[in-house]
Amino acid sequence: MEYKELAKGVKIPVLGLGTWGIGGWETPDPSGDDENIASLRAGIELGMTHIDTAEMYGGGHCEEVVGEAIKPYDRDELFITTKVWRTHLRYDDVISAIKGSLRRLGLDYVDLYLVHWPNPKVPLKETMRAMELCAEEGYTRFIGVSNFGRPLLEEAQSYLKEHRLVADQVEYNLLEQGPRENLLPYCQREGIMLIAYTPLAKGRLAMPGSPMLDEMAEKYGKTPGQIALNWLIFQDWIVAIPKASKIEHLKENLGAVGWRLSPEDWRKLGEAYRRIGPVY
Repeated sequence: MEYKELAKGVKIPVLGLGTWGIGGWETPDPSGDDENIASLRAGIELGMTHIDTAEMYGGGHCEEVVGEAIKPYDRDELFITTKVWRTHLRYDDVISAIKGSLRRLGLDYVDLYLVHWPNPKVPLKETMRAMELCAEEGYTRFIGVSNFGRPLLEEAQSYLKEHRLVADQVEYNLLEQGPRENLLPYCQREGIMLIAYTPLAKGRLAMPGSPMLDEMAEKYGKTPGQIALNWLIFQDWIVAIPKASKIEHLKENLGAVGWRLSPEDWRKLGEAYRRIGPVY
């Protein structure tokens, strides 16, 4: 596994484990718990020790599944991220939300706590004050945001007194390159990690049949998905969290690390698939 520095002395793997859909979508579904726990543990064994979850995933059940999956492991070997939902961004609600997440995860603290989505109905300053308290009280080591564009990211940081935002989690892949325009250059200058979710575009980039990806896969002796993931982690201040699905997919994802596309091939891929996605 390869690692990138999130903060001084703290490194996270370039590939983590996304969990959207595990334990249900917006309501609990325990039917796949055993398989999901096995997949999460397999990912950890492969070095994917950054696990990303959220209080709204499966109506909270996803956090419970993650909590069960990580029980056999040394807490210091894991980097656990969870997120507060957009309806819980009032000051007291943020505090209640992180306490609920910790209870479901079976943890005393998380490593990274994110605002899942901005909510224009709640003053951002109020939310950031609560996020900072979560760090001060030891509920989380670091704080960040998700789905924030550059202007909102800068505004959020301006409200913090003793802490800084260390991450912004956004959709970013070959087919959705919106963050490249404005957000990523800012994050790279400021030392903010961009955590890419849906890095394989919900599986579309992992399937053969796309001429440029197929060409690169043949050239490097890799799969299309491995090429697509390597294109992401090639960039400074980028890590990715593909979904922790089947064990064979996890093993395939691992083949994206330990090598690099040439700068010219990286550029060619980006231009071949570039289109206007979400604007950040």
